[in-house]
Amino acid sequence: MGNNKGMTLVEILVVLVVGSILMAAMFGSFINQQKSYAMQDQVIDMQQGLRAGIDRMTREIRMAGYGGDILETFGNVNTFTHIITPVNATPQDSITILVADEVARLDQNAPAGSTQLILNTSNVFDAGSKKYLCLQGQNNYLILAVTGSTVTLAAPLQEDHLINESVGLVKAITYRIDPNTTNLVRDENTGEGGQLLAEDVENIQIRYTLASGAVVDSPASPEDIRMVSVSLTVRTRMPHDEYPGDGYLRRSMTSEIEVRNLGL
Repeated sequence: MGNNKGMTLVEILVVLVVGSILMAAMFGSFINQQKSYAMQDQVIDMQQGLRAGIDRMTREIRMAGYGGDILETFGNVNTFTHIITPVNATPQDSITILVADEVARLDQNAPAGSTQLILNTSNVFDAGSKKYLCLQGQNNYLILAVTGSTVTLAAPLQEDHLINESVGLVKAITYRIDPNTTNLVRDENTGEGGQLLAEDVENIQIRYTLASGAVVDSPASPEDIRMVSVSLTVRTRMPHDEYPGDGYLRRSMTSEIEVRNLGL
């Protein structure tokens, strides 16, 4: 008779135990790799968000005051009475700037003495929080009414303006951290809320260099500001046991911003 021996019950149990150990080890390695990949994605997102946020702030703070005699014409823009309004607070600082942002162009010539402008687009102005109009980056007019793409001014034009000239909306832009989400937001103070700039921002600190050369947290006279230093700190969204302390990885970045339109 041939040898018909099979595996014994003990041998089967040994195979199952060894196989289970190997599967558990492979599964544990897989889970660790997935955690590592997820953490790397968090770090990449954190760094990209940090750069994007501070780049946007740098570009716009540098242009603070662009638009000519903004305050001489309007007195205030949505209640803000300084080109730069600093807020030094615990734990987070914030800053508001006034700047003319191009949003349209003239669709027709507009002669001196006229009180109406025809724009190449509509729905960018109103007679409420978006009533501060700037032509060619230097001539400011308050808006009385808006009908479609036709804007009626509260005062007549002081000079001729030609088709395709730049039309700007003077904005009061606030950069702050939303306390409900820990996101860095950009708020134009028109009732539409904050626009996301960067997520998981743990801290924002702002310092000011004055015309005298002094560096302060809260200038007594905002008109003396010549440079703004913005420091942002972001952290990963979730903690990880590879990182010391509370398990969060943090990155910080500082931008030194020369304000071009103050002190001219």
